[in-house]
Amino acid sequence: MATSFLSLEDVSCVLPNGELLFSHLNESFDQRHTGLVGRNGVGKTVLARMLAGQLEPSSGRCVRSGALVHYLAQQVSTQAGGTVADLAGVRGVLEALQRIEAGSAAPLDFDAVGDRWDIRSQLLQALEQQGLHHLASDTPAAMLSGGEAMRVAWAGAQLSGANFLILDEPSNHLDQPSREALIKGLARWPHGLLVISHDRQLLESMERIVELSSLGLRSYGGNYSFYAQAKAQEQQGALAELDRAKRERRREEQSMREQRARQEKRQAQGDRDGKQANQAKILLDLQKERSDQSAGKLRRQHAAAELKLAQRVREAAGQVANEADIHLHAPVHSGAAQRHVVELDDVELPFVSPGTRHVSLLVTGQQRIGLIGPNGSGKSTLLQVLAGRLSPAAGRCRITHSLAYLDQRLDSLDAERTVLEQLQAASSGLSEGELRMRLAQLGLDAGKVMVASGRLSGGERLKAALACILYADTPPPLLLLDEPSNHLDLPSLQALETLLRGYQGALVVASHDQAFLDQLGLTHLMAATPAGWQLSHAG
Repeated sequence: MATSFLSLEDVSCVLPNGELLFSHLNESFDQRHTGLVGRNGVGKTVLARMLAGQLEPSSGRCVRSGALVHYLAQQVSTQAGGTVADLAGVRGVLEALQRIEAGSAAPLDFDAVGDRWDIRSQLLQALEQQGLHHLASDTPAAMLSGGEAMRVAWAGAQLSGANFLILDEPSNHLDQPSREALIKGLARWPHGLLVISHDRQLLESMERIVELSSLGLRSYGGNYSFYAQAKAQEQQGALAELDRAKRERRREEQSMREQRARQEKRQAQGDRDGKQANQAKILLDLQKERSDQSAGKLRRQHAAAELKLAQRVREAAGQVANEADIHLHAPVHSGAAQRHVVELDDVELPFVSPGTRHVSLLVTGQQRIGLIGPNGSGKSTLLQVLAGRLSPAAGRCRITHSLAYLDQRLDSLDAERTVLEQLQAASSGLSEGELRMRLAQLGLDAGKVMVASGRLSGGERLKAALACILYADTPPPLLLLDEPSNHLDLPSLQALETLLRGYQGALVVASHDQAFLDQLGLTHLMAATPAGWQLSHAG
């Protein structure tokens, strides 16, 4: 059987607003397990959807040779009405099978089932392997945590019958055991695999890394550590070459200035000598003409040399990836350290397992709490109750000060409005120029801030939502964050860590990224355990 592969042939993408996202990409993706990396907004998801056949390139073509592709999006849908069967992508097959069992002889139903007559048992087995034995095909997706939804979608990918998987940020929302299980599962996958991720642990298990940047696509024949080392050496070499080209241009320009000065000095001396010499006018005119011709020739030579030097600098600069630093401005906050900002008194959390269903908590003005625990233990539900988005089944939730809540789906952003419009509404005290500068420092340039936020990448939307919260006229004394490190590239993640370390208000953040939590200067950890919620001092 022929090996399946995906390939890009001179592929370019121009966005609806006319912005060129990427151009002239050429690459092949074979059976090697490949990680696709790049900065937020560079076009990784768009490229993945093109490879999967969901989008067409503006020019060039994507070839899927013998490849039946299954694409797993980075944000799986848990909207109302959806079920586990929807998340796993098998609802149509299950419904067709049910109709056949009820007596249907419709060809379309038999086509939908194909040879998947045991799909029910396959789904149950796949869920069991994911540690989700408590779920059924008709379980409402809205009852699942982000991590559980992603694990169901991963189970569905394995049941899809595809021989090439494209997974977009598959480790988002996963706790550490689930992340390790995913990595082991991918290692056993015998076919083509392309994983888009910023998860260094996951990328470390890949056979090669392909980077999408302002320079295009570049393939590195190794895992993340190999890529990081090679990338650093490349960038260092490119910067050194750019510096060398600039120094050479400065030396040559100085040399040319000195040549012109000598030429002008000789010409001036010749003019003086000619006026003093007793020569015929025709001879003096010939001497001046030769002098002018010589000066003109020198100017042309210098102009050509300057163009050549400028071209060398441009070529050297073109080899340096355009990767500006990410910067977040810390909000000004003057809250009293000991005041109470939220209190939970014997609260019963809805839709949560008995072990972590009940919780009492008092959060004070500069307390910094990290929520930790396995998928499905109630961390997101607890945050929703703290935010006033969800009413407790019993007990009392008292919120005494304003707060900002950033959930996993970034519902605080209006997908139809531009980032700039939403930031201006939240921050009337800053000029448009200041707001644009701050967004640019987040990697959201003039083109990105003027399109509907729903068209941005996951990482860009997260940064936009953070900007609307942190740059508001009145920064909140309480900040609730649910998996804020999801979707962020490494420079953006480091900038977020720096900002949150300096944030002076109360902070409650849920994350499975222990390295991220370690950077936040937490005062407490609140762990979901089989014995209930346990609050302890951090460090």
